[in-house]
Amino acid sequence: MTPRRALVLGILALTTTLSPCQGEDDIKVDHVGIYGITTYQSYGPNGQVICEFDGDEELYVDLDKKETVWKLPEFGKLITVDPQGALRNIATVKHNLNVLTKRSNYTPATNEVPEVTVFPKSPVLLGQPNTLICFVDKIFPPVVNITWLRNSNSVTDGVYETSFISNSDHSFQKMSYLTFIPSDDDVYDCKVEHWGLEEPALQHWEPEVPTPMSELTETVVCALGLSVGIVGIVVGTIFIIQGLRSGGSSRHQGPL
Repeated sequence: MTPRRALVLGILALTTTLSPCQGEDDIKVDHVGIYGITTYQSYGPNGQVICEFDGDEELYVDLDKKETVWKLPEFGKLITVDPQGALRNIATVKHNLNVLTKRSNYTPATNEVPEVTVFPKSPVLLGQPNTLICFVDKIFPPVVNITWLRNSNSVTDGVYETSFISNSDHSFQKMSYLTFIPSDDDVYDCKVEHWGLEEPALQHWEPEVPTPMSELTETVVCALGLSVGIVGIVVGTIFIIQGLRSGGSSRHQGPL
């Protein structure tokens, strides 16, 4: 390991903000890369922040003990990575952000109540594959969780969603899709969680299967249809006879 590469790694490590825990407002580091020099930072299985250099793990930061552990002890003599200093930097940045927010007279945006609609992509036929669409509109701010439930149980297979789409009023819309096979036994709910909702919104959907007519109903309908048909025939016959009689009387009358 050359001193130059060690210096580059040290600068990167010192400028990277390390969080002591994965809280709600923390930004979790997935990886950090620099073009031309292969340096990565990621989370290990035990919650450690691991720094790799050219494919070799050089150090990791134990987030519980807030300590830096070097894989090569001699490398730790060249540079210093101070997790405690990173925590102080985080506190300083948050303080400065609060000050700037107050100075700019910033007012938090109002959380809007989103509108949720569920509908099938194609006409529903039992046993035929289809897609349910959960359309969420009037989203602001654009932070929302959309999940699917089948018979009150969470569904993850066959689910995908779009990114946020902006509206002309500066709100957003988003769609979630669920591929499914309609069945008499299954009902679905689209669950939407948003800051504008006091509790998650559940939009229910189930296939509308026509109820078969009973034997008595079929008999009544057939009888009514037959009666209407007979009345129509009788009335039509009467009109035809009257028309023929009127035509015959006109032909037998001579000129005055």
